[in-house]
Amino acid sequence: MPKKGGKIADVAKQTQAQCKKPRLDTAASPSVLSFESPESLFRSLISPVEEEEFFRDYWEQKPLLVERNDVLVAAYYQSLFQLCQLQELCSQGLRYGRDVNVCRCVSGKKKVLNKEGRVNYMQLKKDFEQKKATIQFHQPQRFKEELWKIQEKLECYFGSLVGSNVYITPQGSQGLPPHYDDVEVFILQLEGEKHWRLYKPTVPLAREYNVEPEDRIGSPTHEFTLKPGDLLYFPRGTIHQADTPQGISHSTHVTISTYQNNSWGDFLLDAIPGLVFDTAKEDMALRTSIPRQLLMQVNTAECSKKLSSLLRRLADSLESSRELRSSDMRKDFITHRLPPCLGGDSDPFTPGGKLPKIDSKIRLQFRDHAIITVEPDQEDADEIRRDMVYVYHSLKNRRETHMMGTEDDTASEDGLAQTHGLRFPLSHLEALKQIWSSSTVAVKELKLTSDAEKENLALSLWTECLIEVL
Repeated sequence: MPKKGGKIADVAKQTQAQCKKPRLDTAASPSVLSFESPESLFRSLISPVEEEEFFRDYWEQKPLLVERNDVLVAAYYQSLFQLCQLQELCSQGLRYGRDVNVCRCVSGKKKVLNKEGRVNYMQLKKDFEQKKATIQFHQPQRFKEELWKIQEKLECYFGSLVGSNVYITPQGSQGLPPHYDDVEVFILQLEGEKHWRLYKPTVPLAREYNVEPEDRIGSPTHEFTLKPGDLLYFPRGTIHQADTPQGISHSTHVTISTYQNNSWGDFLLDAIPGLVFDTAKEDMALRTSIPRQLLMQVNTAECSKKLSSLLRRLADSLESSRELRSSDMRKDFITHRLPPCLGGDSDPFTPGGKLPKIDSKIRLQFRDHAIITVEPDQEDADEIRRDMVYVYHSLKNRRETHMMGTEDDTASEDGLAQTHGLRFPLSHLEALKQIWSSSTVAVKELKLTSDAEKENLALSLWTECLIEVL
């Protein structure tokens, strides 16, 4: 899932098969997907395959091809992105590298044909038609509202960032050499046809992108041609290559990807430091000194037995406390994910309606877009740092910079993406859990000592649009 950088405007969704210049803010073809909930969206995406069957038999295990031959699905997929919309998109200030890559597979290697600076549509058209180059469009959900809706729901469903790229390849051409990715991949065929070859992974569930030479990958395990409305899933590490057959004017598909750096190993890297810190407060064995000159030694193999013993103590501590904090991964997800897609021109994230009072009943809004964490006070300059409760949310995240990395123009002064949320004393934790776990709750029943604290907590959450007053 590439993360680049940039600021762009909204572009329309709907055009006909032989479309004219796309317009802004037009309606898409009737959706064949269900947006009632994250679960219903995913089920409709992989239909007719059942959700239970998918995760039992395919997820992280093997590819799944869903051939539909359904006119309605094909029309809806086509409305997500089309070749003929590129001219209008180029007028929005696209830049090579950041927004668009132009490339072709030549003798088993990727040849990049990018120019400098802003993308010129006529040059892009020339490279596509004359040089048989593939156009790779980065993160189209920044422009296309229907993709925003899909990916926002999928981020809620997976609890992981979901990116996308569009690939447009002319007939008789291939954009990329055989390679594997570090993401779970869902491919939606939008226009034309694409011939795919998949191969047995050399690195199952790979943690990084890599190109594989043809003489190493052997024969394909799967070979097929995707048509509009078809869906393909394959796990990270699956070696693949694809080309547009002769006689097909071009192929357009969108690759929706997720679960980058979202493994148990990544979670342990995130959670172990906090576990060590907390356990060391109670366990003196973790506070004893390392041997003299250990950091100067070349061979530290003798320490492995001691480290194994300490790791077992950490495991015992975790078993007894059942408390494992993951702050950085959770915060990174909520900071960089898409905001809710609600449609309409008005700002839905401005507080409105009744103010919460002590006699009010309240309900949590946007449950999938907010998290509660306990972490050291970020505003306390004293050496003794108190734990505080933080409520982070993604309601004010900017769709225009989704998955675009550190060049995000909403970054704070230290170069990090801005985190939106609230900070409370640790004494507010149980009351917050009460709100998160209840369908509705009376303000006066919140687990705080005074009515003033209860009202102030409700007012703070209402100001951030995290609750509504019933």
